[in-house]
Amino acid sequence: MSGPRGLLVLRAGALTTVQDRGRPGWAHLGVPRSGALDAGAHALANRLVGNPVDAATLETTLDGVALRALAPVTVAVTGAPCAVRASGRPVAWGEPVWLPGGAELEVGRAESGLRSYVAVRGGFGVPAVLGSRATDLLSGLGPPVLAAGTLLPVGPPGRDPARGADGAGAGAGAAGSAGAGAAGSELVLPLRLGPRADWFTAESIAGLWRSGYRVSALSNRIGLRTEAGPPLRRARGGELPSEGMVLGAVQVPPDGLPVVFLADHPVTGGYPVIGVIPEGPPLDASAQARPGTGVRFVRAGRN
Repeated sequence: MSGPRGLLVLRAGALTTVQDRGRPGWAHLGVPRSGALDAGAHALANRLVGNPVDAATLETTLDGVALRALAPVTVAVTGAPCAVRASGRPVAWGEPVWLPGGAELEVGRAESGLRSYVAVRGGFGVPAVLGSRATDLLSGLGPPVLAAGTLLPVGPPGRDPARGADGAGAGAGAAGSAGAGAAGSELVLPLRLGPRADWFTAESIAGLWRSGYRVSALSNRIGLRTEAGPPLRRARGGELPSEGMVLGAVQVPPDGLPVVFLADHPVTGGYPVIGVIPEGPPLDASAQARPGTGVRFVRAGRN
């Protein structure tokens, strides 16, 4: 079977979106950043199929996605480990996989973590909005959440696909930070205090380093919400005027339980930010932490 380059969605899964590196630089117009929550897993999926790092991939949530190739394509699945099948036959996860025209790709349920990433050689060629193909669930910008019957165009292929993260098989590296979702694991987040740490008592801040929290089931692409830990108590009352928010900001709402802002976070907020988690693997791991996972904050750098 051969036809136009594209992938037809047969099963959309619980929440599958198109993502790239987002649309930074538009916060002054009220546009969030968005983009892949697990940036490392997204980048690796693209590398495996020979795409530039900013090519669009699919981000699945928990139960994967099923696609049909309309023409021969090369794909790769990274992020949360899962079973991958091509027309019912087991194929490699974390490696480039060639699909003939008409073949069906089944990305299964995450075995640990939450989000898997599906890259196709050439990238998903959906229309860009403000320079990005990312789906933003907060603002509604970008392509809609995938549904069965959606036809995803594929761009022209670039260089030859790689084989593994270092040219010899990706192995466990393709999981990125999905280990944060494993049973009994703990999400450790380095926190730089500020800009509003002075809104909280010294006792609360000292207790933050000693205490543990859990990932709440209310977490989503906007933020990782915590529960089951000691509320952070304010040293001062009153309201804080809305101010700019950044990726990784840890905001503290009135219930005192920290919220870690992820890719679809709002550009402004009126609750104090006790600190910021720097971009990198720990923040990527937040994207893979399932509800109930333990969360611990540790000092990052000089606070």
